[in-house]
Amino acid sequence: MRGVRDRAQEAGAPRDDARGETLTHEAGRLATHPAAALDPAAPGGRRPLSQSRREALAGYGFLAPWFGGMLLLTLGPMIYSLYLSFTRYNLLTPPEWRGMANYQRMLDDPRFLNSVGVTLKYVVIAVPSILVVSLAVAMILNMGMRFLPFYRAAFYLPSLIGASVAIAVLWRQIFGGSGVFNAALDVVGIEGKSWIGNPDTALYTLITLSVWTFGSAMIIFLAGLRQVPKELYEAASVDGAGPVRRFLNVTLPLLTPLIFFNVLLTTVNAFQAFTPAYVVSNGTGGPLDSTLFYTLYLYQRGFSNLEMGYASAMAWVLVVVLGLFTAFMFATSRFWVHYGDEK
Repeated sequence: MRGVRDRAQEAGAPRDDARGETLTHEAGRLATHPAAALDPAAPGGRRPLSQSRREALAGYGFLAPWFGGMLLLTLGPMIYSLYLSFTRYNLLTPPEWRGMANYQRMLDDPRFLNSVGVTLKYVVIAVPSILVVSLAVAMILNMGMRFLPFYRAAFYLPSLIGASVAIAVLWRQIFGGSGVFNAALDVVGIEGKSWIGNPDTALYTLITLSVWTFGSAMIIFLAGLRQVPKELYEAASVDGAGPVRRFLNVTLPLLTPLIFFNVLLTTVNAFQAFTPAYVVSNGTGGPLDSTLFYTLYLYQRGFSNLEMGYASAMAWVLVVVLGLFTAFMFATSRFWVHYGDEK
């Protein structure tokens, strides 16, 4: 009996040794990769990525080209232009640091000051005119007239092509000395003149062109008018409100979010107007700098005179002005913009 037990113990010894070696190997693996204790099935002790993390990594992968383009094509050039605004740079020699000289020079530059005045005059007249005309046309189209899709497309089309070179050339032909506008005046016995060649009227021809492209604002106003509940107009009529009072007390307050949007967008675009003035004046801003927009003068300084440092400083002044205007609009919007979900 004792011999049988001894033989059984001798036969089981290799198993105990193998089990000991396995436990020793497992302890060494856990000591080397502590995270393996959380997921022993994972190779090397690494926890597998969750579904949400894999989706996030895939999203960042798809966004990587956009981030790269923003860094290389937008943020990078902006930062470099900010550096150039403090230098003297003519594209031919390395930039020469000048500090605030470019910004101080603007205050003594009469053409710069004139371009600021011309641009402000353009903005002050063109922006309200666009808003008034677009809102008026939107209210007419909202009366339930026939062929609404056709009229809506016809009025919107100029806003797509109004800033093109072809339309600017056409505008110069219309308001030139022998243009279509003067031909129409001759029919009724009025002697015309070169409206574009006259310093007193040249800017107003460009304002007329900008007002002609009211389609985008009109479409936005029309969409807002179609969302105004009819019950509000009916209740106002029961209270004895006439058309003017209904417009002031019902329509206008409900359109203030759209007015805010159109004012901001139209003003920013007006400050950046370039193509019409460049084409109509052949890039000179004439006659007598009457159409010398800010952006046109910036172009002249940067690409005609190769004063890229001065042009960069002008560009950053425009960025700051537009940023301050945008901040002012958002800061004051809580006093006059009314949203439908407000109590």
